[in-house]
Amino acid sequence: MARTAAQTRATAAPTLLSIGQVLARMGPEFPDLTPSKLRFLEERQLITPARTESGYRKFSASDMDRLRFVLGLQRDHYLPLKVIRGYLDEMDAGRQPELPGAVTAPSILPSERKFSRDELVREAGATAGLLQDAVSASLVVASDVFGEDALTMLKSLVELQRSGIEPRHLRGFRAAAERELGLIENALMPVSRRKDAASRARAMEMAREIADQLEIVRSSLIRTALGRLDS
Repeated sequence: MARTAAQTRATAAPTLLSIGQVLARMGPEFPDLTPSKLRFLEERQLITPARTESGYRKFSASDMDRLRFVLGLQRDHYLPLKVIRGYLDEMDAGRQPELPGAVTAPSILPSERKFSRDELVREAGATAGLLQDAVSASLVVASDVFGEDALTMLKSLVELQRSGIEPRHLRGFRAAAERELGLIENALMPVSRRKDAASRARAMEMAREIADQLEIVRSSLIRTALGRLDS
């Protein structure tokens, strides 16, 4: 039987999902996703759903893929939204940027590697004694299984040891990190009082941005001090 024009248009039209349908589909994978968090991500220009004439948001298949990618990077790689947005902007411009902490192809992002004590020591080119000294100095958290942050730390300690700097010399770094954490917590207090998912997402984003700025301050102070050594 011949198809009517209306039937043809209905079949050809892409399926658009409402916010409720998005939550139903994404909820099992991202249980913290809420309407307010979707609006927050839209405000940060990470997703751009279409709008009906009445103003309702409608999500296409590509919107869903983009949303899943953003939420996955937040959850699995703890990347700031600013970094994720910059990566997406580059991709939208037709370039192939490398995302910090991830491989180029977003569909095959790996989970964080885990290491036993022996594996960690071997990967870092360290000794068991250096790892124990790092734990004693509170630079690495004692555990039977370690993540990539511990590997990065231990590799740095190996290089510092070659210059005569031992973990015991760096005990003050832990105290400094705790003071920085206190600054971040105080700055986030107005937002962290609110317990909704959007506020939690905003607080985590702000925390990462503040930490990035504190890192810039610390690096700048060290460079200034090094400049005095040259003079």
